[in-house]
Formats: sequence, structure tokens, C-alpha cells
Amino acid sequence: MGDPTHQHHDWEPGIAESGLFWTIPIGNGAIDADPDRGTARFRGQAVKVTDYHDFFNAVLGGGPAPLPARVNYDVRWAAAGTKQSVRDATFGFMGDYVPASATVTFEAMDDHGSVVYRSDPAAQTNVGQPAVGTERNGVFFH
Repeated sequence: MGDPTHQHHDWEPGIAESGLFWTIPIGNGAIDADPDRGTARFRGQAVKVTDYHDFFNAVLGGGPAPLPARVNYDVRWAAAGTKQSVRDATFGFMGDYVPASATVTFEAMDDHGSVVYRSDPAAQTNVGQPAVGTERNGVFFH
């Protein structure tokens, strides 16, 4: 996480009364995937979140007043290999995956427009091997 005293923004949906955190419903059409071709896209436009300033203020409160904010994101996976089948009885999952490269475009801003953050897609690298596919696990494993 690094030194939290250097954090200036924490854009996220917050914590629901149920205790569910950092999770919100997504709109119809936000996900488009073709597992057989190894392509997928996940996107959101003007998704309502809150800028809590920092992680501790988001979790514990007591800091600067949170500001209404919005985020835009576009995550794309593009096939970069041939389909592979995996079966792992130890961890109880199996699936067919196409190795892929992934890029993320992300923009966050408070509703007053005084703060805007944009990602730099050209400066991204893929750690590990992203993939697009289908998986069966849990009670669906066997």
C-alpha cells in the first residue's frame, strides 16, 4: 500500500450498511466477452463513486469530508495465444483460457471538476498472463 500519508484521493463506492465494500452493480452492456476468441471488454461511464481522500478516511471516517465523484474505465483483453485447457483438482477448478494482453483506460474526477486523474495506457505492462475464458469451480467442478 505504501505510505498512506502521501495519498490524496481514494475513489471508490464505499461500504454498504451490510458490510459489503467496494462493490456496486454494473449496467447492462458493461461486459462483452468472447471466450472462444480470447477477447473481452469491461467498461463504465460516469460511474458514481466517492472521493474519500484516503483509505483510512474511507474505512474509519473522521478525515476530510468525502466528495461526490465519478469514474470512467475501459478494460480490454485481446487474444495473444492459443486456447489452453487447465484442470486443477487440488484447488478444484477447470477451464479453457486464451492468453491475452490487457489494457486499462481509467479516469476519475470529483463532481466539481477540481481534481481529474487519467491513466496512461501507453505506460502499462501485463504482469503474469492475463487470459479470457470459461471456468468451472466449487460444486460445478466435477
